[in-house]
Order: sequence, then C-alpha cells, then structure tokens
Amino acid sequence: MKYDFLDSDVLARLGAIPLDSRVPMLGNAVGKHRSPHRGSSVEFAEYRKYVVGDDPRRLDWKAYARSDRYYIKEFEADTNLRAYFVVDASGSMSFGDVGTPKIDYARRIAAALSYLLVNQGDASGLSVCHDSLHLEIPPSRRPAHLQHIFDTLAALKPERSTGLVEALHTIAEKIGQRALGIIISDLFTDTADFVDALQHLRFRKHDIAVFHLMDPREISFDFERPHRFVDLEDNTSVVAEPVLVAEEYREAVREFLAAVKEGCHDVHADYHLVSTDQDYEELLREFLTTRLPKKGRR
Repeated sequence: MKYDFLDSDVLARLGAIPLDSRVPMLGNAVGKHRSPHRGSSVEFAEYRKYVVGDDPRRLDWKAYARSDRYYIKEFEADTNLRAYFVVDASGSMSFGDVGTPKIDYARRIAAALSYLLVNQGDASGLSVCHDSLHLEIPPSRRPAHLQHIFDTLAALKPERSTGLVEALHTIAEKIGQRALGIIISDLFTDTADFVDALQHLRFRKHDIAVFHLMDPREISFDFERPHRFVDLEDNTSVVAEPVLVAEEYREAVREFLAAVKEGCHDVHADYHLVSTDQDYEELLREFLTTRLPKKGRR
C-alpha cells in the first residue's frame, strides 16, 4: 500500500471482526446496527443499484426512465453507523521516544478503523484539530472516500496547542443523528473541560470511544541525567534534574490518568489507555471484540 500507516495483512486479519456500536444507531431497521426507530429517514443521501431483496417501493422510477436501469434511493438513516474520528494534531502528538510517535500511532488507528468501517458498509469521517485548525471530512461509506481520509492523515503535521475540546463541542452540535465518535489524543488539555465535552456528546446520545495515547516515558519518566524539557505546544522549556522531580511528576501523571479514566467512565465512554510501544493490531483486536454484541442482546 502507498500509505506507510496501513498494513494490508493487518486489515485482512481484523476484517473478520465487525466494528459494532454499543448504543442504538439511527439506521435501517433491518441493518447491522440496532436502531431506536423503524423505517427510513426522509433525508436523501445517494442512489445505488437495485439488487434482489431490496424493497421495490424504494425504486426511483424517474431514474429508471432516464437510464433504463433500476436504482434505489438511499437515505441518511440507511447508513447504519456513522463514525467520526477526532484526531488531535497538536504539537505534543509529535512526541515519540520509547514508542512510536503519537501522531503515527493515531494515523494507524484512524486509518485501519476507517477502512474496516467502509468495508462493512458503514460511513467514516475525520476531524483534525489544533488551536487554529478544525478540518472536517464528512462521513461517507463510498470506498473512494477513504483516499481523502488517508491523504489527510498522511499530511498531518502536529503543531501548536490542542483544540480538542472546542472540536468535540462543534461535532456534538453538528452531528444530526446518533453516531460513533472515536477520539485519538494524548488528552493534554484541561481534564474537566474535556469531560464536559464528552458529556455534550453523550447528551446527544452518541457512542464514544477514547484512545488515550502516551509514550512509555511520559508515564515512567525514567531519565537519569539533567535534561532540557521542551513543551512541544508552546516551545517553552525548563532544565531539570530528573531525580529531584521524578516522584512528583509520576504522582501528577497518576492523578491525571485516574481523572481522565473516571471522567470517561462517568459518561460511559469506551476508554483505552494506550502505550505507544503496544502492538496496534492487538489493541484494535481487543477494541473490536469487546464491542461485539453479547449473546441475546439483539
């Protein structure tokens, strides 16, 4: 593949596991994902060719008159699951010491899951954010749409401060129906503000998944000699003796991780703390399998 963050062998192995929603989606009543309603939306989306088994009442006879071919009208509600990947493109996402740079790991997650979603007939969209950028690619289930997502991921250059909280509030307001929001970030933002944004998404009845990316050294802080530590978002720096600050730093990180996890659980978000030296295929396999419907749920 032309994108170094995609591995066709990994996609083939993961392709046997569907990406399921944990909450009812607004979609076709006979579709793959649960729906709180029955019937189709009145919001037209696109045409597709008629196949045996489709409801003939949804044939578009005007399209038939023009083309002498049978076409079905698709509606937004027929796109069973719409997923929005929110990728943090702030400066701190460029960090990688022991593990893969966080932005590269984020690319792998977003690209692989987008591919799997579209391959199973669902829609994938992308939102990229830092404090002066909020780029959105609306969800689509057309295979050609994937290249737009992949090209955008490939071009990402982490910089500036995070704009994650603002992006999440914007998405919560703009998504017109229940959807799956997948957040990929190191979450270096105010935790209370982040949890408030999650609550906004949850209030709008969206399913939420959070991949919290951390380089192993950001957790262990196992430096042995004086270092100049640079803030990758505002470029400020400080020289410190690790031995003197290590325990205080680790305690602050423990409190940070605990607060994020608790906030995610409070809004029933699917939270995953990810060390960037972790095999991403195993991470995604666990993510997919834990979302499979329990026996008798449907």
